[in-house]
Parts: sequence; C-alpha cells; structure tokens
Amino acid sequence: MTETTKKIRTAINGVLLLNKPLGISSTQALGRAKWLIGALKAGHTGTLDPLADGLLPLCFGHATKLAHDLLDADKTYEARVVLGRTTTTGDAEGEVIFSNDAVITREQWDAVVPLFTGDISQTPPMYSALKKDGKPLYEYARAGIEIEREARSVRILKLETLSFDYPNVVMSVTCSKGTYIRTLAQDMGETLGVGAHLSGLRRTAVGDLQLSDALTLEQIEAIPEAERAAVLLPLDALLQDAPALYLSRELAARFVQGQRLPWGAQQFVSDATLRIYWQDDALPAPLLLGLATQENGVISPTKVLMTALP
Repeated sequence: MTETTKKIRTAINGVLLLNKPLGISSTQALGRAKWLIGALKAGHTGTLDPLADGLLPLCFGHATKLAHDLLDADKTYEARVVLGRTTTTGDAEGEVIFSNDAVITREQWDAVVPLFTGDISQTPPMYSALKKDGKPLYEYARAGIEIEREARSVRILKLETLSFDYPNVVMSVTCSKGTYIRTLAQDMGETLGVGAHLSGLRRTAVGDLQLSDALTLEQIEAIPEAERAAVLLPLDALLQDAPALYLSRELAARFVQGQRLPWGAQQFVSDATLRIYWQDDALPAPLLLGLATQENGVISPTKVLMTALP
C-alpha cells in the first residue's frame, strides 16, 4: 500500500515516541507516522530541524490536547561541534564566514563551559523558524536580509563534554525551552576566539521521555498494520511529573462537564497541575479525564479530554 492509497483512519489516542530521521521536517515526520498508524488526529510537541534527528514525541487523538504541556519541558541534546569555523547558518549547511586555525586545548574548552551553564542570554539565529510579520526569519536570511532580534534568557541546566578531539567536540546539553544549540555552539566558539558551528544534533530526551524508547518510521512500518496502534504510550505518558487525583463516578461525571469540585481531602501545592482520573471497579484501569488545579479546597478543571464518561 502506498501513501496515495485510500486508507481508513480511526480515532486513536496515545503518544508515539518517534526517532525522527535526518532530512525531513517535523511536519513531514508527523504526516508519515499519522498515515502508518491510521490516526484521524495528530500533532507534534515542538519542531525538530530537518538537520537534526532524534526524539520527537507525537500525540494522537485526545493526546493533542496535552501536547502544549510538553512544549515547556526541558530537552536534552547531543551536539557535535566543529571549532575554528563559523558559518552563515550555524551548521554545516552554511558558508564559512570566519575561520581561525589556532588550536584550542581541552583545558581552554573546559574553562568556558561554566560560562555557558545556568541562566544565559541568547540572540535567536536568523536561520530559525521565529516569525517576523508572519514570515519565518530563515526566509529573510535566504534573501540576504538581516532582521534585528532581541536577546532572551534561557537556562542551560547541564553542559557535559562527551569527547574532545580538536577541532571536534561532542557535548550533551540539557536546556530550557527556546534554547538554540547552534547559537550556544557559536557563542562558545566566539568566546574562545576561533568560532564554531554544529556538524550534527540529536535530541535524546524531552522531559522524562527518552530516545532509547523511540521507534523509527521503518520499525513502525515493519509492524503489521493492525498492531501498530499498540506501540503508542498512554495519554498520561506526557504527565508523569504531575500528581494524580482519583475521582468517583459521580465526581468524574461533573469534572468532564467542566464543573469545579469541592475537595477537602488530600491537598496539593496551589496552582500545581494535577492529573485527574476516574477510578471505578468496573474499569480495567483508571481513566485519565484531564488536568486541573487545586486552590482553597476546590478542584478547577484546566483541560478536559472528553465531554461524558464512556
């Protein structure tokens, strides 16, 4: 069966951990996976550049309502950096605009790493998907137009050197949302005085989700079509850091209607996101209903995944 063949799509709920290959966009990867799974509705949890590979969590059905929550999650990358050359794009695709043949030692490299750990300031690169007047910055860059960008604060939670063989460095970076790894590499190279660019980038984790648990498109395609949906993780795979609260059928029915619920039992941190479940002996497992916050003894729904109990 080809992708042009008419295919029956069904309402499938869950999360797919995809190992996105190089050379295709996140949207293209999503489209391919959606077709392979046979899902009606799908979305991704933040883009991964075509020149980057690695973990791309994809959401199907009700999980798309939770995708935004994963956008705020910290992410971990394995970055391959080439010192001594700066390019127009910050990666190996661009033209070299600065070079320096001075040899940097491991000791010199190690000395700058602490300068880029913690809260740092970054200016977004021109070759990025950030928009100005509705148009991505990379379109301006390709036209030779430089747009003024404001620096912004990001957080590098962990920066570890995995290997150093000048001019090639491999580092692991755990960072907050909105961090540009190519900009990090460029800024480190600039601080060393020799310039730098990325030669490769792989995302290895998004929050608690790990690349080691992800499947490639080829692996999914090799699974019999009727069994592919079974590779999806449950909806709450995106919410493991959130405390769980279990409701009776009566309270669950009110929750899915968007009603606020009095809650005098277990107390949670004010404004913390809670996972809300319906728990019943008739269910094979607790059913995730949505998200809520608790304050002053009241549970307030923030996201509801269904309008009625099954």
